Amino acid sequence: MSNMAANSSGPRDHVTLCVSARSLDHEVQLGERTAYRPTVRDLDYRVLLRFPQKVRNMGTADFLPVKPRHQWEWHSCHQHYHSMDAFSHYDLLDISTGRKVAEGHKASFCLEDTGCDPGFHRRYACTAHTQGLSPGCHDTYAANIDCQWIDITDVPPGNYILKVTVNPDFLVAESDFSNNVVRCEVIYTGIYIQTRNCIITGS
Repeated sequence: MSNMAANSSGPRDHVTLCVSARSLDHEVQLGERTAYRPTVRDLDYRVLLRFPQKVRNMGTADFLPVKPRHQWEWHSCHQHYHSMDAFSHYDLLDISTGRKVAEGHKASFCLEDTGCDPGFHRRYACTAHTQGLSPGCHDTYAANIDCQWIDITDVPPGNYILKVTVNPDFLVAESDFSNNVVRCEVIYTGIYIQTRNCIITGS
């Protein structure tokens, strides 16, 4: 298991991303919208690469959603409002050609202070009233959250690149978008995943 870190600095924020790839989960999807391809039946076994994600605000100003509050959407599965349509993208690429072989569902997100460094205090939560990421605090998405995975059911064993992109649609203003992406080498045996050589890249 390897950790990945990516940084993005801007006029309002400086975000750090940490992701850890986990062993595979074989799950049954019962007609969920997360089984989004037409070939997926109402009852189907899927192989999911799950991973937690932690995003930390290292800046001096709040990281705030772009959508106004009245446009936030209630997510019945997560039981809270989502204020951003796509905060991160997850892609699995062929290590030789760079071709995308699988991608994570581009789910919406809420923003909250899951935890904070010493001397900082939580001010935001996943509610209808206040969402954001305070300086010195982080937002964590656990690996068991729906959509926090890449469906690799049809991916053969081999070597790949796991690519994670923060602020992929450039909706939050930044002074430098060249360090918003992290790539890790992935070895997939068909039974387990191993990641290594994680680097920050511009794309």
